[in-house]
Amino acid sequence: MMSSDGAPWLDRGHDLDSLDKLRGVYPAPDAPATLEKECDHVHPLYRPFIEAAPFCVLATRGPRGLDTSPRGDPAGRLVEVADANTLLLPDRRGNNRIDSLRNVLHDPAVALLFLIPGIGEALRVNGLARIGAAPALLQRFEFEGKLPRSVLVIEVKLVFFQCARAIKRSGLWDPAARIERSALPSTGSILQALSPRVDGPAYDAALEERQRQTMY
Repeated sequence: MMSSDGAPWLDRGHDLDSLDKLRGVYPAPDAPATLEKECDHVHPLYRPFIEAAPFCVLATRGPRGLDTSPRGDPAGRLVEVADANTLLLPDRRGNNRIDSLRNVLHDPAVALLFLIPGIGEALRVNGLARIGAAPALLQRFEFEGKLPRSVLVIEVKLVFFQCARAIKRSGLWDPAARIERSALPSTGSILQALSPRVDGPAYDAALEERQRQTMY
């Protein structure tokens, strides 16, 4: 059925809305490694990927739906592998929206996608999280004299690597693919457009120093 405005890409008559239809387009994996790379714990050969990653994306689910949040720290400090079944992710200073933390209270299921500069493979981890705030736990993540206010304690359920195709297609680590920040709208201009209370140019002028002083 064609959409009311005649746009063919809105034609839902060809939606893949069942598993049978999906498998008609995407055959079952024929390479055993596609499924056999999965672990229900942090395998010793997966651990170095976590420890080398300075950046990950945290996915959570709350009353308003799904959410993703970027997390970054120097490699080795981003996430601690407490044991083969437990990851510890400190919640560093942010804007206090606490979207991810509120979502964990609603649904403990989380997913992590680890990225390592220069490496094509990404590492995916699924698990269940709780929000820890024990003083001894926070102390483990002291950095530059600052403690996180909480730590996600993640019970690992599934770990596997994602092949390098997406990173290679994107040219993510290719220096030639980098663009200047000035090529995109500034944060101040975005905020001013959405809130008349914000002075965009003043916000932009103070942003770098404010972030430097409040990094942790």
